[in-house]
Amino acid sequence: MADTEKQFKILADNRQARYNYFLSDFTEAGLVLTGTEVKSARDGRIQLLDAFAEVVKGEAWLCNANFSHYAHGNRYNHEEKRKRKLLLHKHQITKLGALTRERGYTLVPTKIFLKDGLIKCEIALAKGKQNYDKRETIKKREQESEAKAAVARSKRG
Repeated sequence: MADTEKQFKILADNRQARYNYFLSDFTEAGLVLTGTEVKSARDGRIQLLDAFAEVVKGEAWLCNANFSHYAHGNRYNHEEKRKRKLLLHKHQITKLGALTRERGYTLVPTKIFLKDGLIKCEIALAKGKQNYDKRETIKKREQESEAKAAVARSKRG
């Protein structure tokens, strides 16, 4: 594979975030993990359902992300829902911290992936959707699927 092409594999995806929030300003961050967390993550045993990120004292943290216990970790296993540090540049942390404090955004992890042997987390600024917004999202999705089906039917005959 060429040097310019990046290899990455999605380990966990937070599909519910796209349904519950308006997402913008996606940022890629590194994660500080222990050995058993890395092995568990490579097995894809991560859940981001209730996860969020926060900026505290100039540091970014991933909270409530569930990294399941590693099967062969015995007494060296990690705590499943501990806070994990996000590795970002200082200017990114200050920007995200200011937006969450002043404008009421939330930092939501959208996916965790393996990129060039490193485990990374994609976080996004999120603004909550109301129920009518969610209904509009469902309506658009249904219209798009109906349009695709109509195109497929017209191609067949």
